[in-house]
Amino acid sequence: MNRLATLPSCLNKASAMTLSERRLGPALRPANPQRNRKVRSAALICLLSILAAPLALAEEVVNVYSARHYDTDMALYEQFTEQTGITVNLIEGGSDALIERIVNEGEFSPADLLITVDAGRLWKADQAGVFQPVKSEILEARIPANLRHPAGHWFGLSKRARVIVTRTDKKLASVTRYEDLASAAAKGKVCMRSSANIYNLSLMASLLEANGSEAAEAWASGVVANFARKPQGNDTAQLKAVAAGECDITVANTYYLGRLFGSDSDANKAIVAKLAIVFPNQADRGSHVNISGAGVTRYAPNEANAVRFLEYLTSEFAQRLFAEGNNEYPVIGPATGPVAAFGAFTEDSVNAAIFGERQAEAVKIYDRAGWQ
Repeated sequence: MNRLATLPSCLNKASAMTLSERRLGPALRPANPQRNRKVRSAALICLLSILAAPLALAEEVVNVYSARHYDTDMALYEQFTEQTGITVNLIEGGSDALIERIVNEGEFSPADLLITVDAGRLWKADQAGVFQPVKSEILEARIPANLRHPAGHWFGLSKRARVIVTRTDKKLASVTRYEDLASAAAKGKVCMRSSANIYNLSLMASLLEANGSEAAEAWASGVVANFARKPQGNDTAQLKAVAAGECDITVANTYYLGRLFGSDSDANKAIVAKLAIVFPNQADRGSHVNISGAGVTRYAPNEANAVRFLEYLTSEFAQRLFAEGNNEYPVIGPATGPVAAFGAFTEDSVNAAIFGERQAEAVKIYDRAGWQ
């Protein structure tokens, strides 16, 4: 129905006079200021109710730009809609492409929320002006302080530990810390991926924070000197190289290990049988942990829905599905799924925001060390 079509009858009812008042005419009609005010008020209420009606009937939505591409995430979105009536509109893409898109869309961007993997990428988005600060007692109470931005620009939603992996038949008892990868015991035994990879940049940032620039650069040079081959491939490629005997030691995210350990493939089972996992630095600061996280965009047209969606993703149900379905650790509660079999560990408590803040310094150190 055209909402303006109802306006004349509504206003006529609001301003209707009695039959006797109509017959008297304006000259003889008794003055009634109080009634006139009531008429005007009724007319205004009528008008506002008509104009507001379509807004009440409008569909509630939250527009999510996500660099995560997992079926379990889709199940979470559907569950959120069932619980709240808020429809999740999803745009998927690479992190850099999504950040660029939001920046180019500017204040007209439909994006309410950006989800991506690694604190370094969250930092990049924040530096581009993508996020706005969010104040939520629920998020602050549930998410540990080291896994969220100090000013609420983004929040960690799941975790991945970066662990040392060795061959079961050549496990080196002396390699228990990231620092040990640069030791003489690891000479000619290390496989690593490119220094340009975001995971290695974040690891270097954590080493910079823990040990300082001089020690971090010495470490990078020592690891390069211990390479069994030139950096190549992704984390899975490093794990396969260790299993194949191309090297004895590597570093990988537990996410990739979880995929292999949870696989029913005979080929993957054969790889897993040759791998031993070491959570580094358990006697001091703990293992380096990175995150998948999200933030509310600066010009979010559905800001309240975006915050509500973030809070939902930290609920017990959502945390379990968000993490377990993708071989990650929840930011709240115990591990489940394949990664639970790796055992408990102590994690580094440094704030993940540091991984982005020290990223530029990490790049320079890797370059000077000759880590391709």
